[in-house]
Amino acid sequence: MTTTAEHGVVTTKVPARLDRLPWSRFHWRIVIGLGTVWILDGLEVTIVGAVAARMTEPGSGINLTSADIGTAAAIYVAGACAGALLFGRLTDRFGRKKLFMLTLGIYILATVATAFAHDAWFLYLARFITGMGIGGEYAAINSAIDELIPARNRGQVDLAINGSYWVGAALGSLVAVLLLNENLLADNLGWRLAFGLGGILGLGIMLVRRHVPESPRWLFIHGREDEAERIVDRIEAEVRQEIDRELPEPGEAVTVRQRDVIPFKEIAGVAIRRYPRRAVLGLALFVGQAFLYNAIVFDLGTILNGFFDIGSGSIPYFMALFAIANFLGPLLLGRLFDTVGRKPMIAGTYFGSAVVAAVLAVLLVNGALTTWPFFLLVSLTFFVASAGASSAYLTVSEVFPMETRALSISLFFAIGTAVGGITGPLLFGHLIHSGDADLVAIGFLVGAAAMALGGMAEVFFGVRAEQQSLENIARPLTAEEAEAAWRDEPAPQDARDRSRPEHVRQAADERAQRIADRTTRRRERERSGARRYRPGTGAGSRMYSPGMAGTAGAASRTSAMAERRLDEEIEQITHALRESGPTSRDQLEQAVGGRSWGPGRFRRALRESERESRAKSLADGGYAPADEPDHPERTQGGRGPQDHR
Repeated sequence: MTTTAEHGVVTTKVPARLDRLPWSRFHWRIVIGLGTVWILDGLEVTIVGAVAARMTEPGSGINLTSADIGTAAAIYVAGACAGALLFGRLTDRFGRKKLFMLTLGIYILATVATAFAHDAWFLYLARFITGMGIGGEYAAINSAIDELIPARNRGQVDLAINGSYWVGAALGSLVAVLLLNENLLADNLGWRLAFGLGGILGLGIMLVRRHVPESPRWLFIHGREDEAERIVDRIEAEVRQEIDRELPEPGEAVTVRQRDVIPFKEIAGVAIRRYPRRAVLGLALFVGQAFLYNAIVFDLGTILNGFFDIGSGSIPYFMALFAIANFLGPLLLGRLFDTVGRKPMIAGTYFGSAVVAAVLAVLLVNGALTTWPFFLLVSLTFFVASAGASSAYLTVSEVFPMETRALSISLFFAIGTAVGGITGPLLFGHLIHSGDADLVAIGFLVGAAAMALGGMAEVFFGVRAEQQSLENIARPLTAEEAEAAWRDEPAPQDARDRSRPEHVRQAADERAQRIADRTTRRRERERSGARRYRPGTGAGSRMYSPGMAGTAGAASRTSAMAERRLDEEIEQITHALRESGPTSRDQLEQAVGGRSWGPGRFRRALRESERESRAKSLADGGYAPADEPDHPERTQGGRGPQDHR
């Protein structure tokens, strides 16, 4: 590593060393220790919805009305906004680990304190601090996850982690069934234990987090290069011992300019001066989804209890089904955002959820809804809205420059959620407290209008970002500085290319052509005929979590690295089959070290090898080189009697 102290410039291979690591127990610790915050958020939001009705009943030990529940929900969201802004700034200044330990500690103390609430003011205070902890968690852990997970696995890991929000939501609902059972626990005890459960889970997560290191990327950017090197050395030693072989050579070094925190004022300036239409788009999408989600999710339990006579002990079952509907929305519709396109799908999901919510409101006014039709319409609304809400975060992560991406999400999240996420629960809480179904219907119409405005913003200001490089969508700020510096000089990459031997350049060109052809074929498959409407997750989809902040999309550099890695994995499979001949799937995976590639990567590379006629499957489940006759009897033990090599 070299450092130019007077200019604050650092050249290092730390990112390449982290990205070349095979998947290992270290990465599972990152996923469990950091990614489980989404489960905590899902648990928190759903527990409030599940136990809210019990907290308004006589004998609960706390004197609350349905309006108080809405106020507490709004205060929780306000705390999340404040936490994202405050701790997001502190995370970039003082480091990832200090803040993700601090914010988890704040969450644990505050959610346990909620269990001891005896009056509305105490509940409000505890919920605000709990929200600050959760908002700060997002700001701290998203940065750490993106900086510690290898590039080739980052997209898949992000998608799975975001989806775990609804796992927490379903878990919270089902656990609440037991905690609200009057035959097991007293009326004034079950709901308190429900809040305490979050603290217990948080303590378990904290024990795992103690072993998560500081982000080496953050360290070398902030002038602590030696410490970054030592941490990467320890990680490499652990991984090397686990896989019992040497690690591949890291890629090229990168040169970065050490920096301080980017002020929110500067981010807002970039958004407003350079991309005003995109700023309006981001705010409209965030406000719409925040209003609808936070208003209904926090108050659904009290609506079911107050207007449909569902007992507080049965509400958790409904909340679990509601969580499943939200989980299935982006899971089944996500692919369409990449195949049909961003603009039609984002606008369609916002308009679609608005239409269903409006129909629900009309039927509610007419008195035509019983419990299950009402619940099914609510679930359908959020099945569609969940996929649309994901796109608010996805859109902001795509349409603003790389340097401002993560903090842009925090800023838009805070403003949009403050406008929609706080007013929504407040309004619905008071409408529900009125006991008038017509007023509750007005609340649904307001939510529908907010989503419709988001859809209109997408129609007029939306960006066709599908299948495009992020640098093409929003030019990096530092790229302009680099171009100014190199105006009279050849680009460094050009100089490196000219210095390489002819056979190395030829191999690189061949690899680039293979990747280009593979990408073209994949896009044609996904966008052709009826396949474009096939359900499933797409490259740009994200599971939505109300309150999710800082979830920036992977940069095109990351995507390019993942494509190169996939090409290398296909080459390894091809070479192994040529060396061994027909072999079983397990033996092939062992020969290439497929288990260390990361979850699902060997399966994907093997599938691509078949599509490209580099390998073929045999009748007995084994595999052989595509140009070799089938010899099924050889797949059981690798080489058989017909192998003369």
